[in-house]
Amino acid sequence: MKIAEVTAVLETLAPPSLQESYDNAGLLTGQAGWDCTGILCALDATEAIIDEAIAKKANLVVAHHPIIFGGLKKINGKNYVERTVIKAIKNDIAVYAIHTNLDNVIEGVNGKAADLLGLQNRSVLFPKSGTIRKLSCFVPVDHLETVRNSLFEAGAGSISRYSECSFSLTGTGTFKGGTGTNPFVGEPGKRHEEQEARLEVVYPAHLERQILAALHRDHPYEEVAFDCYQLANAQPGIGSGIIGSLPEPLSEKQVLELLKSVFGLSIIRHTELTGRPVQKLAFCGGAGSFLISSALAAGADMFVTSDLKYHEFFDAEGRLLLADIGHFESEQFTINLLQEVLAQKFPTFAVLKTAIKTNPVQYFTGL
Repeated sequence: MKIAEVTAVLETLAPPSLQESYDNAGLLTGQAGWDCTGILCALDATEAIIDEAIAKKANLVVAHHPIIFGGLKKINGKNYVERTVIKAIKNDIAVYAIHTNLDNVIEGVNGKAADLLGLQNRSVLFPKSGTIRKLSCFVPVDHLETVRNSLFEAGAGSISRYSECSFSLTGTGTFKGGTGTNPFVGEPGKRHEEQEARLEVVYPAHLERQILAALHRDHPYEEVAFDCYQLANAQPGIGSGIIGSLPEPLSEKQVLELLKSVFGLSIIRHTELTGRPVQKLAFCGGAGSFLISSALAAGADMFVTSDLKYHEFFDAEGRLLLADIGHFESEQFTINLLQEVLAQKFPTFAVLKTAIKTNPVQYFTGL
């Protein structure tokens, strides 16, 4: 099996186009054409993780956090990032990062946490814009169904839980072929009128290449007239954070105890208890302070995230309980998610979870 086959599965789950502009997801070291000897899933790609991969004869590390984030100007081993990259390259270890693109799909980091907390009626907390596009093209009426079906097969035409959605309107198109043309209908040098349908479909932006390839492959015209538009509409299931409902209302202390149990916490930083029950809960793995206003607007009783600064706790304004459970702690089950997805796709292949806890933050709870 090639490394490219593994990354193709990951990119189906979380397309790279969904990563944030500051991110650096994807294949960071190694080559897609290498044979894959084994996969090691981790949250961070550190030196210890590379050593573990070598020991376990796995030449592909799939990590949530990219080890190369802000760019490298020198690689001489002066810090842990450079040492990790050097070790990976010297030992032919491919490192693949699946970061904010996995944060931005509802089945990703936050969906895994929601599973463990038992959240129901889930939706994205802050939908990501610019992920839906519309294709408008003009097709001879006799070929409308052929082209429409090809676009559907390529991934176009889905709106929420509905598929094969399209719109068509018939009219008269005109064209005149120039020197050297070979028009499907009509003659070069003469204006031709043809009954055509204007066909429109929406599609996820990351599928644009394959959708346009299907259009050109199955459209009969030598030159295809089409337009692509970016839409302001939100794509269901794509965006930051998640919000859902607990099966039944719990007291704030009960939810804090639930968090301690599920995530194995020794400490939780939180705002003052409001005294109100919690049923609608928002969650964002990793640093999620940018979603506090979204949690408030969505009517959440509680928002669970990490990396909150002192002044950001004030932003709750007594309207919800704000809880910081730690960055590693909030994303730790991403390792399980990656292993489960890959093991299901490659059931006879070695898909391993790291045995190393890479959390750099330690907590002193007393002697």
